[in-house]
Amino acid sequence: MRPCTGDCGGRDVAVLQGLGTSPGGSYSRAVKPQRGPAMAGLERLCLAAEPPAQPLMGKACGVPWSVLRSYSSASAKEKASRNAICERTELLEVLKARVKQLQASNVPEAMVNKAELAPLGNDKYQDPLQKVVAPGPVEEQPAARGRDESPARPSSWVEKLKKEMYIRQLKVERKLSIAASQPALKGQAKAKPKAKAKAKAKAKAKAKKSLKSPKAKVAAAWSQSHTGLHRAYARSKPRVAAVKEGTKAQRPQRVLEDKDSSQYKILQQTIQSNLECFLFLQQPEEAERFLLLYHSSPVKRRLLNVNAYNIVMRSWARKGHLQHINRLFSMLESVGLRPNLDSYAAALECMGRNQSSAKAIRRCVQQLKSDGFHVDELFQKCLFEEDEKEKVLRAIRIVQPNYRLPAPPKPQTCKSSLLQGFYSKKKTVSYPKLDFSVQELQERFQQQLEMELDNTVTIESVESTKPLTPQAIKARKLLATLRSHWHDSILQALQKSKHNMSKLKTASGYNILYPYLCLLPDEEYVGIMLQILNTLSPQGESLAVLARELGAKVYNRYITQRKLRSRQLEKVQEIYEDYIHLLAKDSQPDEYLPREYWEKLVAEAGFGPSLNLKDCSWPYMLLLRLGMHMLELLVQAVKVPRNILSPRLEPKLIPVLYHIYSFRSSWQVGLIKPHPIFSQIVSDAAETLLTFNSSAIPMLCPPVPWTSPHFGAYVLNDTKLMRFVDGAIQHQLLLEQCPPVNLHPVLDALNQLGNCAWKINQPVLDIIISIFNDKGNEKLDIPPPISEAPRPSAAPSNSSAWNKSQKHELLLCKKKAAEMHSLRMDALYKLSIANYVRDKVFWFPHNMDFRGRTYPCPPYFNHLGNDVTRAILLFAEGRPLGPKGLDWLKIHLINLTGLKKKSALQERLEYANEIMEEILDSADHPLTGRKWWMNTDEPWQALACCMEITKASRSPDPAAYISHFPVHQDGSCNGLQHYAALGRDLIGAISVNLMPCNVPQDVYSAVAQQVEEFRKKDAEQGVKVAQVLQGFVSRKVVKQTVMAVVYGVTRYGGRLQMEKRLKEIDEFPEEYLWEASHYLVKQVFNGIKEMFSATRDIQNWLTESAKLIAQSGRTVEWVTPLGLPIVQPYYRSRPTVLNCSMQNLSVKNSNSNQKPDTVKQKNAFPPNFIHSLDSTHMMLTALHCLRQGLTFVSVHDCYWTHALTVDVMNQICRQQFVALHSEKILQDLSKFMLEKYCSPGRETRALWQKKLMEQLSNVPKTGEFNLKKVMDSTYFFS
Repeated sequence: MRPCTGDCGGRDVAVLQGLGTSPGGSYSRAVKPQRGPAMAGLERLCLAAEPPAQPLMGKACGVPWSVLRSYSSASAKEKASRNAICERTELLEVLKARVKQLQASNVPEAMVNKAELAPLGNDKYQDPLQKVVAPGPVEEQPAARGRDESPARPSSWVEKLKKEMYIRQLKVERKLSIAASQPALKGQAKAKPKAKAKAKAKAKAKAKKSLKSPKAKVAAAWSQSHTGLHRAYARSKPRVAAVKEGTKAQRPQRVLEDKDSSQYKILQQTIQSNLECFLFLQQPEEAERFLLLYHSSPVKRRLLNVNAYNIVMRSWARKGHLQHINRLFSMLESVGLRPNLDSYAAALECMGRNQSSAKAIRRCVQQLKSDGFHVDELFQKCLFEEDEKEKVLRAIRIVQPNYRLPAPPKPQTCKSSLLQGFYSKKKTVSYPKLDFSVQELQERFQQQLEMELDNTVTIESVESTKPLTPQAIKARKLLATLRSHWHDSILQALQKSKHNMSKLKTASGYNILYPYLCLLPDEEYVGIMLQILNTLSPQGESLAVLARELGAKVYNRYITQRKLRSRQLEKVQEIYEDYIHLLAKDSQPDEYLPREYWEKLVAEAGFGPSLNLKDCSWPYMLLLRLGMHMLELLVQAVKVPRNILSPRLEPKLIPVLYHIYSFRSSWQVGLIKPHPIFSQIVSDAAETLLTFNSSAIPMLCPPVPWTSPHFGAYVLNDTKLMRFVDGAIQHQLLLEQCPPVNLHPVLDALNQLGNCAWKINQPVLDIIISIFNDKGNEKLDIPPPISEAPRPSAAPSNSSAWNKSQKHELLLCKKKAAEMHSLRMDALYKLSIANYVRDKVFWFPHNMDFRGRTYPCPPYFNHLGNDVTRAILLFAEGRPLGPKGLDWLKIHLINLTGLKKKSALQERLEYANEIMEEILDSADHPLTGRKWWMNTDEPWQALACCMEITKASRSPDPAAYISHFPVHQDGSCNGLQHYAALGRDLIGAISVNLMPCNVPQDVYSAVAQQVEEFRKKDAEQGVKVAQVLQGFVSRKVVKQTVMAVVYGVTRYGGRLQMEKRLKEIDEFPEEYLWEASHYLVKQVFNGIKEMFSATRDIQNWLTESAKLIAQSGRTVEWVTPLGLPIVQPYYRSRPTVLNCSMQNLSVKNSNSNQKPDTVKQKNAFPPNFIHSLDSTHMMLTALHCLRQGLTFVSVHDCYWTHALTVDVMNQICRQQFVALHSEKILQDLSKFMLEKYCSPGRETRALWQKKLMEQLSNVPKTGEFNLKKVMDSTYFFS
């Protein structure tokens, strides 16, 4: 067979897709009718539709499906000629061959109406999988069967042949009609022989008729004996539209072959989430019907794994219908899949419900054992909901009356050499208790639970409530009336939409969104849409963001309902009530970590549902689809009378929301913007309430401890252990494959950070709110209201008369107003949440990014925020200052001012004592005194610290003063510290304070000094730019680039940074900007190379290794010294187009079936690797602080604790840094990567593999620095 020339265009696929296949699902390759150009096209298409079992699949055609399914004007002529000479004689040859094939075949077909046409309607929300799995026959839903009918029912080959001949004839006619209707092809058609032209004209007329009236056409031909076919054609339209919709689908055949690719897994996830919906809705018939859509297609069947069949089994098990489960077991067997433990659990659950005969149960148990499983494994490995576990146990006890549940497995202990002391049980554990009784913690848990059950929290805004004007009262009444109307309109639109979908459901395959719109009561969907409307900014918001938010809100409520329905919440409540005994001050257990104690309580609970729900996350594209549908309903339904504010206008209803396009850099972005009338009413109403998702508010009780990648943090809200970009699933897969014991250190560190209790610094919050309500203060980082935005100067009333500068000024004013609104709302949210919890104790549950860096889950208000938010946070737990605590508070204050960075600690302390008057004045009269605090680097934290020092120094015994204030210790250019330690780089180690020194070393000044020496030499040799730069090389100019070098900045990026700094110097000659910045960045890189020689070698080794790995088509992966697996999520992603009636959305997706982005993989590896080391160091410090009973939190490389325990934390921090870098980090990385990327078993290695082996084996040499010196370095963290 000759290879495909790549010109088999999408139209052929559209017309010939779904040709009937042999019982095995493919054409026999022995059948070779006469060949002609059209036949070659047919043969190629047939081969493209073969299942993976065929060796030629995907390769014989050799052209990506992205090409097959998109139109190219370049190949119009070839397409025209191919379409024009597609003749029926050749079709008959194929049909005759098919007759012989059918006669030879005696294998029954899996489905009766195998050969039906794909649904061709242009419904935007049909199953997205149909688009991706295009190459195979897209099966129609089988006709309804009686309960006991078999899914596989043979039919005579004659009957099949009749159907197939008719279908193919119709398809070819349709293809011809499409071809003939294209003007570009007319000229070529004339050149063909007359006989062909006549046949074609005849076919064209016929096809036109069929296109005009498909129902009449098909009804006439097959109305009596072929009702199934009638259904299939009832909504036929040319397939071209459907093909266009799928133009971005990438290599679907390849997707179906590569079962490890992310896209394949996303498709599986889409099917399974649909089936989970039917399970939740208690609709097993619908679940089975949906499953059969895929099961009955040889191509789409490959997307089904055993889990999909299991979900349907569980649906029937809940109803106690055993015969359906038996049929699903047969279906599993027919497609070569083996039942797993979940399959047997569903069967036994059903038998337990029915109290089936001992004989049937015994047979099931025997089959389970013959498949290599053990009964105990059902209870050890399966996840159960509601009473499933009890029903399985009841079935087992019918045949084994004395059966006992297996004992829970013994907890495993982490073997990491870094944590041997931490996890060894020989040491007594001192777990710091919270200052609450068991009773108090139980009450707090109930408050948190109520908040999460409500899904949203409505709080008072901190914006000062001015006396209500008549205008505001009128606007509020009007808004209430409008919202009531809108509620009814949206409800009506939603119900109408669902009704239309349910009609479509009976007529064709399936509307993919319908089940997702049935999961919650209609009122809840309406509430979600109104919430989005109420929070929409006057500047508008991007469609994609709104769609994502709407979809996510529905998903979160669905998860809440699932947890309630499965009784998982009841069990969490029971366990949490016992768990808080570990944290409370008046209870006993102290030999467990939070995770260990929780796991112990779960093991003891035995019965009831599992705490982990079976994975039911929805793919990102599905969330977007659902969100877009809801957004379209919202835009259509919400209207306002045009004359509502101006009675003289005509009373016409206009949309409240409108859809516009805007440009963001080079991207065209669709926005949803509220009508100015709506914005005006909202502004006049001046409402004082803000509504947030419950997950945006800090927790009111200690978080649920992380025990697995799926379970932890909030009581009900679904939280991922690892954050990642929307649509990426590779991180989660990696965590699931990782042995649970390897994740224990990371989980325990996150639990330690999350268990820190906080409270609000009320005096500071009140001062900030007073300034916020008094027009803000940009210098103090409190954004002014939008009323303070600059106004454009007076311009002609007629906009066409504006000149260019006036238009530009207007544009700048609009941009500034939008920025001010955004900053103001951000500050309003933070301050309102802080005010809401002002009298409460609260907690921040934590998770992490893909490098292991930790973050609080509540997004607006947390300790990672800016100076303002950090200043209003205090530890809820107070500790006496002790003998050195007041000194640490003073040193901390001077650190916050930024005034004595190069001074020794003793000098900073002396300076603080000298300015004690300023400190006291700032605390006593913050807004009316000398305001010394306002001129510091971090003014609000400085003010809070002044107040704390004042209170402590005025107390009778400062050492006994109970302080809640967090004191910070900051790493000194932490990225370079890790590089210097990795390379044992002596000069580098000194410049980043790894070596003990009397005063802190400043790496930025050291590099600036080095660059200045290079510049002097060049200036003496007459280099013009070096002479121009005299007096301009300073710490400030080089600082940003030096800092960024660690994080992989290129010379190009570095030059831009330098140019920016030089521009800020008024005296610098502008004409030399480019040349000077180019020269400086070169010298900075040379300076760092000289000072950090080993660092540059390591960075180059990491970069080159990542480049070779990415060029081989793999992504860079590694495991941190604490055992956390990491994968870089950078791919050359082609956007997927999501077709929606309002606008097509171009969605970037991080699918691992796409090629890695070599540039991003190589540039990001060094900084990401260093970030993973700094997170490892922080986690080690957190865990060992926990053992010492310290309160500890971190903001990446800035560690916080009480003033009393700063010295202890400093010692632990240094010990753990030395311990971490005493490991063979680079050697271990090299070993891991050699095993992963250079498989040792292959005798003949590719050239790239040899090159990669050589590169990975060549670990950089290290210098002479003695790591133990860090223990005595005062300024390592200070």
